[in-house]
Amino acid sequence: MSPDTEAKVSSATSTSGTTGPSTRTEDATSYEEEMLSRLGTWIKRAEQALITSKTHALRPFELTVPQYATLSALTYAQDQSAAQLARTVRVSPQTMATILSNLESKGLITRRTSPVHGKVLLVRLTPRAEQVVEEANTAALKVEQDLATRFSAEEMTSYLNFLERTIDCLAQQAQN
Repeated sequence: MSPDTEAKVSSATSTSGTTGPSTRTEDATSYEEEMLSRLGTWIKRAEQALITSKTHALRPFELTVPQYATLSALTYAQDQSAAQLARTVRVSPQTMATILSNLESKGLITRRTSPVHGKVLLVRLTPRAEQVVEEANTAALKVEQDLATRFSAEEMTSYLNFLERTIDCLAQQAQN
């Protein structure tokens, strides 16, 4: 954390405690300080920064991050249903329907009826998509590799452990 950020977090944490602001004001500075004291704010900011960087990296391929994730998932297992892809990519079924419609209109996927379930459409990459996703993957991985260079091996191990603990904790809370 930069010294400026540490000072903001320290100030916000010491004035607001863990129960929220002591007085409700409409002061934007107080709100910002309160938000900087919350772990969820930092997680969301990191997620948004990652998505923004990947969006920029994928722009030359005319792909959104969810479209790229869908194509990437299909490189590992073709002939997946929309429901399977939605779970894999972690989007809602409705969002996946839109993603697939857009990818199909770009000529990057085809859909065919499942031989097992007549109402299920299976999704497959087109040959053009295979080339696009390979090039896009290089660009997307560069974003992550550039980020990883900001951490030592020890820091990266700790960082991944912290993220795993965060995910585990939040998953447990969601089950309760």
